[in-house]
Amino acid sequence: MSKRSINGTDFTAMVLTGADQLQQHAEHVNSLNVFPVPDGDTGTNMNLTMTAGAGELRRNNTESIGQCAGVLSKGLLMGARGNSGVILSQLFRGFSRYAAQYEELNAQQFAAALQTGVDTAYKAVVKPVEGTILTVAKEAARHAIYYSRRTADIAELMQEVLIKAKEALANTPELLPVLKQVGVVDSGGQGLVYIYEGFNQYLSGTVSAPVRTPEAARPAVQAKPAGVPAAAPVHAAPHSSAQSRLNTEDIEFLYDMEFFINRRLGGGATVDFDEDKFRKALSVNGDSIIVISDDETIKVHVHSKAPGEVLNLALLYGEITQIHILNMREQHRDLLEAGMDIAPSPELFADMPEETSSVPAPAVPPADDLAPYGFIAVSSGSGITEIFKSLGIDSVLAGGQTMNPSTEDFVNAVNSISAKHIFILPNNSNIILAAQQAKDLLEGERDITVLPSKSIPQGIAAAFAFHEDQPVEVNADAMLDAIAHVKSGQVTHAVRDTVIDQMEIKAGQYIGISGSKIVAADSDLLQASQALLSVMLETGEEIVTLLTGEDAQDATTEALAAWLQTEYPDVELEIHEGGQPIYYYLFSVEA
Repeated sequence: MSKRSINGTDFTAMVLTGADQLQQHAEHVNSLNVFPVPDGDTGTNMNLTMTAGAGELRRNNTESIGQCAGVLSKGLLMGARGNSGVILSQLFRGFSRYAAQYEELNAQQFAAALQTGVDTAYKAVVKPVEGTILTVAKEAARHAIYYSRRTADIAELMQEVLIKAKEALANTPELLPVLKQVGVVDSGGQGLVYIYEGFNQYLSGTVSAPVRTPEAARPAVQAKPAGVPAAAPVHAAPHSSAQSRLNTEDIEFLYDMEFFINRRLGGGATVDFDEDKFRKALSVNGDSIIVISDDETIKVHVHSKAPGEVLNLALLYGEITQIHILNMREQHRDLLEAGMDIAPSPELFADMPEETSSVPAPAVPPADDLAPYGFIAVSSGSGITEIFKSLGIDSVLAGGQTMNPSTEDFVNAVNSISAKHIFILPNNSNIILAAQQAKDLLEGERDITVLPSKSIPQGIAAAFAFHEDQPVEVNADAMLDAIAHVKSGQVTHAVRDTVIDQMEIKAGQYIGISGSKIVAADSDLLQASQALLSVMLETGEEIVTLLTGEDAQDATTEALAAWLQTEYPDVELEIHEGGQPIYYYLFSVEA
């Protein structure tokens, strides 16, 4: 199927097909985890991130590819989970920046948008690593630029992009030695290839739209992302029952309006803005109301049957800019006439949840009423959560290796804390980027420091090092120093046979991990734990903290404590119930 340009409707169908393709293969992406541990999460993170973006696009698609790309970008940005999800959100953030000025994209423009996405993603990562999703995206975009000079057919171009992405994916083990050692390709790169496969399927005419129900397809262990409604079914047949259930004339508030009010222009700065009063006035002839304001700008979204009245109300508070008005009845008629059912109705015109549309407005008291410091930490067990709370952590997010908090989770947590400066302890290397992205989104509104804690023990050590009477810089240095001087270890079990660093590991064995290196593998949990601690105590550390997991047995824990006291009589041992899943023990070793 030849196609010389794509508009918002095409782009929406591409994204929904790509999201569906990724969702079908999320468990395969998870299985590509380098370590043979039962918490492969790349597929889960990318799937939940893409689901958040696709959900926004289902509810708010238009004929303009610029507008649709922007909607997708916002959804991905707020729903981003894990490093792979954050990078995916940045790829499409850059794409949307390029596409913003266009109603349609031709082949060369589509290639340029892909390249802008790559540039944006590379800038977002402090130390980009080749042999990852970044490499796959880069090689595919580079080829897109080259091939777009040879064809005006976007379908043909996308097929070439997919071929190149697959070649780049196959080459990732040559660029990242650990992949070659274990015998897998990069998991994030594989996830991106599945998305591109969906793009290609739609553009080539293989499918007209996703036909699977995302909620039904999602693995049972996955939780619904915060603030993202359950995805509704997408039907393949033209004029399906989903469309027929909504008559065009039933769309009461037919004008979908979005605009900004510049408070510094038009005399708005001299008029007090009462948000509650403004919302009530909009609700007289409207719904789906979103108002996000600060001292300079008010962002407004509303579905209204009286757009003139909405604009008159807005003019009281300043000059109106970036006005977008969509007639949703007209859009609905066009979809039906075109035989398209790429978005489920009536969900297509449902209320857009305030928390998923943009950065939630911080409800922060006046500066004089703020506490000097606030803390957010990520925890992976009920006992660990209680430890963090006892250390004065204000907001504890449930998460860890198997279910990473999203960017939106961090934004909401920040906005729930009334403090002048907020420290975030991600406590997992795969969560740091999402926390940093939340900080970037709130730049200029909140003062935030993301501490690069990569484990629960590091987070606990950092919290212990904090002193409220010290300035921000002194506390940050003290906590960073505490993080640097903690050795972290963990014991779990292997889910497949593999060989890592000349160590042969069999499925079902218990494995001990020190930092980011597997140092022990044994069919006996006690033996594996002892071997791990022996490695961690090689340099004479004196304090060991043991956090027991939800599957740890008291008898094994007691035997381990007795062994430690016999073999290392000078070591001080503390045992706490952590309650973490998957990991039988978490160890912290300090001098």
